[in-house]
Amino acid sequence: MRWTSLLAIYFLCWAFSVFLVLPFGVRTTHEVGGDFIPGQAESAPHEFNIKRVAIRVTIVATIVWAAFVLNYIYGWVTPDMLDFVDASNKVS
Repeated sequence: MRWTSLLAIYFLCWAFSVFLVLPFGVRTTHEVGGDFIPGQAESAPHEFNIKRVAIRVTIVATIVWAAFVLNYIYGWVTPDMLDFVDASNKVS
């Protein structure tokens, strides 16, 4: 696999991991007992630290990407294993 493909797959893993990581470790303003700004939802995060989120996302994305690359190299899960419809019984 070319390095550009690996980079593109890593970027996709990183973008997907953002949605996995964002809900964890967030305390709402309501839980902390902070001051509300008019129009602010009670479920709004109390504090958002983008550096901490980026580090967490990078760690998760690297693990997912490494699992993908290792599966590509060693062939642990192949497309044939995921074919639940028996293609040999098709009527021509």
